[in-house]
Amino acid sequence: MEDNIINLVVVGVISWSTIFLLTRRVFPKLSFDFSNRVVSTIHATLAVILASLTVQDWRCPVCPLASKSSPKQMQTLAMSLSYMIYDMVCCLFDKQVKLDNSIHHLVSIVGFGAGLAYKKCGSEMVAALWITEISSPFLHLRELLKELGYKDTDLSLVADILFAVIFTFARIGGGPYLTYVTLVANNPFLIKAMALGLQLVSAFWFYKIVAMVRYKLTKRASTKVA
Repeated sequence: MEDNIINLVVVGVISWSTIFLLTRRVFPKLSFDFSNRVVSTIHATLAVILASLTVQDWRCPVCPLASKSSPKQMQTLAMSLSYMIYDMVCCLFDKQVKLDNSIHHLVSIVGFGAGLAYKKCGSEMVAALWITEISSPFLHLRELLKELGYKDTDLSLVADILFAVIFTFARIGGGPYLTYVTLVANNPFLIKAMALGLQLVSAFWFYKIVAMVRYKLTKRASTKVA
């Protein structure tokens, strides 16, 4: 891994940590999780923008396959690697370690690290970043609204539905295709394993999201009847 990429990862970890501490200072009465989700929302938005800017041809966003990563792709992956390292450590401090989330962190860190070390598969990896982060702002918005006192409101329901729809479109619609082209292309084994691992995590989360939406709609219908 090149020195400038390592430096970018280190600066990124420090930057995400600084943003978290500033958020905690601005909102001292809100929870640890609230501040972390603000940072996560910033990262998700930035990741989608940067990933979109690296696409060479929107007629085939994942092309060229198994190719040498461009400088922009390397920088985008380094930025997200730094965030994943920050977020994993932050979750440990919050003492809210969940198995599925831990697997997601480890798979992402190993995958980003492998992509940066191999200096290839940039197209596939930024596409994976776009797919995984496009729904994240709405995921965090759901929890932010709860803490701000908007739980079980129309606004909260809209956030739930938007998250579920975008997650399904990206991860269940585009995810399997990206996983397939990554597996059949001449990519390193570690990259293929990461692609398969992320898709399995996405499938598990999709199951949980369907259950969540059914519960919310059923609860809302019963409340109106009462």
